[in-house]
Amino acid sequence: MRALERVRADDGAESPFVAFDLPGTPGTEEFWAAAAPASVPCGDGGWVTLFLWRGCPAVVEFESWSEPVPLARWQDTDCWYAEVRMPARLRVTYRFLAGDASYADPLNPVGAGGDRSIAATPDAPPQPHWPAVDTTDVLPLPRTRIRWTSERLGGRRTVRVHPAGGGGPVVLLLDGDDWLYLHPAMSAFDAAVAAGEMPPVTLVFVPAKDRQAEFGCRPELWEAVRDELLPLVADCGVPADLDRLVVVGQSLGGLSAMYAATEFPDLVSRVACQSGSFWWTPGTEDLPDPLGGPVGGTVAARLRERPAPAGLRVAFDLGEHETRMRPHCELVETLTERSGATVRISRSASGHDRAGWRQALLRDVAWALA
Repeated sequence: MRALERVRADDGAESPFVAFDLPGTPGTEEFWAAAAPASVPCGDGGWVTLFLWRGCPAVVEFESWSEPVPLARWQDTDCWYAEVRMPARLRVTYRFLAGDASYADPLNPVGAGGDRSIAATPDAPPQPHWPAVDTTDVLPLPRTRIRWTSERLGGRRTVRVHPAGGGGPVVLLLDGDDWLYLHPAMSAFDAAVAAGEMPPVTLVFVPAKDRQAEFGCRPELWEAVRDELLPLVADCGVPADLDRLVVVGQSLGGLSAMYAATEFPDLVSRVACQSGSFWWTPGTEDLPDPLGGPVGGTVAARLRERPAPAGLRVAFDLGEHETRMRPHCELVETLTERSGATVRISRSASGHDRAGWRQALLRDVAWALA
């Protein structure tokens, strides 16, 4: 996407911010006191969103959706801005790049970690239970932590465990550190359980040391989860029903979750998968175009050879704007359903971005346990 171009006179030009209902003269304190990201409709059914930055040249960078957009300076003020075309129904993570550093948007109260913010078009569906977290906020962490020294995977990692609603079926959150430090999953699950939208669960936040190595279709991770991690969870003192296990994964984590469901059916029979990297086959991640290989990759080939295990329950979600991921995900969805698994399919208002998958995560865990 690109910034909209305008031609303006040096003096007396109409402010480009009038359409966004920003008061005051651009660059004044009155203007900055009211400034925030804002969207107005455009003729193609989408939106034009205004991003503002104060003081120096900058670029706004989006996660997995658009090329970076340089900001333009308004006359001789300290106001830098970009008007960015966005499609209908989009929630996206972004940041400003200025000099050698990256920054969250100081005008946006919805953050994702210390240097990123989240923007949503007005027609993007709400995400109840997910609190708006400012970039200066420190997210609460589970009290219980496990020091996991893995013989199969190598190295040590800290796994945190939280009994939402008092604890219950185990929910393994792959890429657990993202759900701890960038997106407040603990608070969101607590709120969803309190609202009666899911049963009490025990959240296990599993960090990755090397995503490409651990989340490929290899047995080591799931052998380690089965033989090393889950016994530690059972002994950690938090109520946990290990007989009802849900694995939640996004991107390569979603690929790994589906691999576990097909190859370790006694361990994993419930999956919530957002935008699984089903383009993956051994070595494709090193190609110039990883998504250009066989449609559905290794998981689709596995499902063609033999059906999914009996009793498998999988919720698939994909960002509406992930056009190149769609053929891979749709094929795996179709083959999984044809093989007899119970399948739920949905699309989120996002690209390849955790900000857009968040509500699907809560909903699909609840569905998997239904």
